[in-house]
Amino acid sequence: MNDKEQLYLLVEKYNSLKHEIGKVIVGQHEAVDSLLLSIFSGGHCLLLGVPGLAKTLMVSTLARTLGLTFSRIQFTPDLMPSDITGSEILDSSRQFKFIQGPVFANIVLADEINRTPPKTQAALLEAMQEKNVTANGVSYPLPAPFFVLATQNPIEQEGTYPLPEAQLDRFMFNVRLDYPSFDEEVRIVKQTTICQDQEIQKVLSAEEIIAFQEVIHHMPVPDNVLEYAVRLVSLTRPTGQTSQTAHYISWGAGPRASQYLIIGARCHAAIHGKYSPDSEDIDAVALNVLRHRIVRNYYAEAEGISTDDIVRQIITAGK
Repeated sequence: MNDKEQLYLLVEKYNSLKHEIGKVIVGQHEAVDSLLLSIFSGGHCLLLGVPGLAKTLMVSTLARTLGLTFSRIQFTPDLMPSDITGSEILDSSRQFKFIQGPVFANIVLADEINRTPPKTQAALLEAMQEKNVTANGVSYPLPAPFFVLATQNPIEQEGTYPLPEAQLDRFMFNVRLDYPSFDEEVRIVKQTTICQDQEIQKVLSAEEIIAFQEVIHHMPVPDNVLEYAVRLVSLTRPTGQTSQTAHYISWGAGPRASQYLIIGARCHAAIHGKYSPDSEDIDAVALNVLRHRIVRNYYAEAEGISTDDIVRQIITAGK
């Protein structure tokens, strides 16, 4: 099957995935799109939303439709790194044996990742970057494909350990979930207050996901689109800010943001049946890629200017 046929198949599978997820998740179309984009791009995703917006249900439903192994880790203040990665035990033959932790799954849901101390956060983030776990000098590869989908609660900040900017940078997307509309909430209540189990069909396998990722990574990108992505990222930095945004930014995004903009734009183009991304595809993923890579200063906080507002100004300035 050539790349063109693979792209046609990707669009078909993508629509099937959205249909299956829609059987369980009402609304949240942008969040579902972003999750699927991160999966096909091979990146990790941070979900930000108040309690009760079905973040955990969304991730577990996604794992079922993809036919991938799924593991959920509830992050708490007493969680230790070995509770995530695994540990060595002395078996009956008096030999040390490594027992794999919950991180050894295709999709790992890190629930409320900011509830655990930095030492434990770092254990997961190392696995995200290296795609393996090391114990006593022995490296154990994680299954492929491997995705970490972490959640954070934007309220109740007491007793939390916010992720440092360097660790936030490991996540390709930062996706914000909004409250459902009135009609969507009526559907949610109707759907969840009756004894009815929705049957979810498996749409993709691990091998198919890896094949689609390779096709997406081989998509050609015009030079003007590459330059546009780099220009947007440079506008977030102290040396490249426009007068409109310079007043509000302390620190901007690094080169990894430019890479993720291109990878995300490739994927966005592919699922819409295009053979190459353009500036509109860059714009479509810019908020999710840049919002957690910009550090606002005092003036932005005092004037109520959010990072989303700043990114939108940067997109306008970068045209």
